[in-house]
Amino acid sequence: MKTTDPGLDHVLTTTFECLRESVDGFKPDLELQRIGWVESVGKGIARVSGLPGVQSEELLMFPGGLPGLVFNIEPERVGVVLLGDYAHLEAGDEVRRSGRVLDVPVGEGLIGRVVDPTGRPLDGGRPLSVPQRWPVERAAPAIMDRRPVNQPLMTGIKAIDALIPIGRGQRELILGDRQTGKTAIAVDTIINQRRQEMLCVYCAIGQRAASVAGVVAQLREHGAMEYSIVVVAEGDAPPGLQYIAPYAATTIAEYFMRRGRDVLIVYDDLTRHARAYREVSLLLRRPPGREAFPGDIFYVHSRLLERATRLNQNLGGGSLTALPIIETEAQNLAAYIPTNLISITDGQIYLSPELFQKGLLPPVDVGKSVSRVGGKTQLPAYRAVAGDLRLTYSQFEELEAFSRFGTRLDEETRRILARGRRVRGILRQPQFSPRSAAEQVLVLHAVNSGVFDEVEEADLVEAEAAVCGAVAEVPETAALIQAGEKLTDEDLRALRQAAQHAVKHLHNQREKTDAGSAGSATPDQERR
Repeated sequence: MKTTDPGLDHVLTTTFECLRESVDGFKPDLELQRIGWVESVGKGIARVSGLPGVQSEELLMFPGGLPGLVFNIEPERVGVVLLGDYAHLEAGDEVRRSGRVLDVPVGEGLIGRVVDPTGRPLDGGRPLSVPQRWPVERAAPAIMDRRPVNQPLMTGIKAIDALIPIGRGQRELILGDRQTGKTAIAVDTIINQRRQEMLCVYCAIGQRAASVAGVVAQLREHGAMEYSIVVVAEGDAPPGLQYIAPYAATTIAEYFMRRGRDVLIVYDDLTRHARAYREVSLLLRRPPGREAFPGDIFYVHSRLLERATRLNQNLGGGSLTALPIIETEAQNLAAYIPTNLISITDGQIYLSPELFQKGLLPPVDVGKSVSRVGGKTQLPAYRAVAGDLRLTYSQFEELEAFSRFGTRLDEETRRILARGRRVRGILRQPQFSPRSAAEQVLVLHAVNSGVFDEVEEADLVEAEAAVCGAVAEVPETAALIQAGEKLTDEDLRALRQAAQHAVKHLHNQREKTDAGSAGSATPDQERR
């Protein structure tokens, strides 16, 4: 811009040049860009201003060492999920960027410990000595990094191993109404892994502290904590901590899988996880969808469960088997979260409250349960003795329902019903009593071949124990079963003879006991 006064033009030109030099040489203070302040706090979330360049899922540090996870990025502020006790936070508090994403300690030092999702010990033991930290959010293995699921994961539960087999690297959903024994099945499976050389991770999400303490006590009592890790986000923990809990537990499990080990992880349960995510999303004003859940709730669970797999030999050959647990309401399998997870997983084990009320434990509903991997993971011996058991048992349940109408039944129908009741009795199994593969095959072959037909239903438990003890009489066949070899007709004949001998021996002992009791009766008892 020119003026009529040459002196004024010179002053203006000099001023503009000085300003240009000042602007060109300006360097913003990077330290100031890493510091923001709290605008508001409430219900486990905070809104923070003054952090240009902050990244999604970056870890922020609040006063008192409180961590927070960047969840929403808006033009003027960011929404942060708090991962700890936030009672001391106030508006105006200083917030610092950490420059890294949320991570969790991983390593051998975690085995046998109880930790929270950020890696802090909760068992009162020594501080963790694990030098490595891995990001909580990790990409699932690529398709070419995986291999087929064809090795069995033995739960020790007859109804599952025989009818709904689970493979290493599979994702099998456990669902049912509250108080039907979902956690009991998961705990029994963990206890049975002692003889399978498998590491276990139990992730408790939103559970009561007493419930979690009970599970940990059960694992310690049966020696399972020697190969287990427990990750806990209790029900009174902030929703953000409950949200990241399964991802942190999966990262811990992946560390061992990447080193060639077989790992089992239990998510107990993903219903509470979905509710925690819904709470966080609604507080941060994300748009709600069906049942007020955010639209990406399917993605939240799918990206978690897709991390369960069996790696190829080039990556160590390890596996990660997932047992997510879901709580249904009034047996409604068509609710939003159950249908989502049924479509993500490779099968489901449904626990019926009706069977639970009848005392048929574990209350596995064979008709509504399925394994989409199926016989590919099952030991050949199971296919030989239990191949038709699922169909036979389902037909028995239908026939039993029909027989309640009082219809006169022919002899063949009575025989089928009697055999079916004994099959149902054999599939009953108390908690903390897992059976080895050889014991299960022997018992199932015995009931299929009619060894238990003459045994009263009230005596089935004692007869089953006697048959299981007969495994010691056929050590060669038991070794073949454990090794995954096919059984010949001669092997099956040896199993049947061992079972018949055990039942006969039990019957003879009972007759002697009854005779001794009758012989020792007093004269008054005899007169009566």
